[in-house]
Amino acid sequence: MTANRTSFRCFLSLLCLFAVSALCTSAQTRRKVIIDQDAAGPGGTDMQAILSLINSPETDVLGITVLTGDAWRDEEVLHTLRLMEIIGRTDIPVVPGAVFPLVNSREYIAAWETLHGKIVYQGAWNFAKGYPVHGPYDIPAMLEGKPAIQAAQEDAAHFLVRMVKQYPHEVTIYAAGPMTDLATAIALDPKFPELSKELILMAGSINPQTDDPEFSVTPAREFNFWMDPEASHVVLHAHWPRIALTTVDISVKTRMEKDLIEQVRKSTTPAAQYVAKYAEANYLWDELAAVAWLDPSIITKWKKLYIDVDVDHGAGYGNTLAWAPGLQPGMGEALVEVQDALDKQKFYKEYVELLSRPTPGAKNPADN
Repeated sequence: MTANRTSFRCFLSLLCLFAVSALCTSAQTRRKVIIDQDAAGPGGTDMQAILSLINSPETDVLGITVLTGDAWRDEEVLHTLRLMEIIGRTDIPVVPGAVFPLVNSREYIAAWETLHGKIVYQGAWNFAKGYPVHGPYDIPAMLEGKPAIQAAQEDAAHFLVRMVKQYPHEVTIYAAGPMTDLATAIALDPKFPELSKELILMAGSINPQTDDPEFSVTPAREFNFWMDPEASHVVLHAHWPRIALTTVDISVKTRMEKDLIEQVRKSTTPAAQYVAKYAEANYLWDELAAVAWLDPSIITKWKKLYIDVDVDHGAGYGNTLAWAPGLQPGMGEALVEVQDALDKQKFYKEYVELLSRPTPGAKNPADN
């Protein structure tokens, strides 16, 4: 009897060791990522991209760095914190980033427009989600409720540099807003890009086939590159191991249709109910970049181009510049892997699954 008990205890000990080992291995193999995002909310492309990455069982989200873009930074930080409460991932740091671009400004663009014409979409500068346009530190009423948790005390640039030093060559930087945080991190430590694993961007517009008035007559203008052209130029001249780019050209082939929202609504998870409540019919800009990083097979065609951004302050200020290999100026422009075509139905299927599934690591999710 004693021998049997001893054998059973040994078996339990081995089982526990195996389980712990499996958990450690799983944690080590998950893909480390920092989400650098302008995070207008609630709902919309910014928040849905964040959810897609957090809800993947493959990811280890080290933090979310938030900067002005579609909305002003401070309100975006609060929307992000509230989302973390709703889905039960308050362990993920939300780190404040840049409030203003390096050089560009709302006032400068107002003067620029008198020479070169109006710019349809300027994010926080001319658009506020459901509210009048407001100042950088004003916080409109939050439909989803105010968060109880606080943002990290560290700033985005220091956080980005610290993480790639802590995990050299392991951290993917997913950036789907203006490039200011990344450029500031590069100024802080020029080795920041080469210490990362790769850079995943939603930005740029080359030659989109669309009748959308925002792009049909100004096809090279895209908001994320345009809002801080100098920062975009810095980022695209840095030494990243790899850059993958989701542009307007491929994004406008997708849309958050009502059918997708209704599919997500069928799930009772806090993340899915948040999306169902606040989703908008729009292009899946940032979500495509996120899901394509998780599963590159949804992209059926790629092309390599040298990419830069116009910083000459003329009529093309902030426009995307692109060259086929061999035609680039040769002034340090980055060779970028550009998405050219996708399996849309496969993308939609995986996207809905990501938004609908239980959030890994969720603890005490809040009512939304």
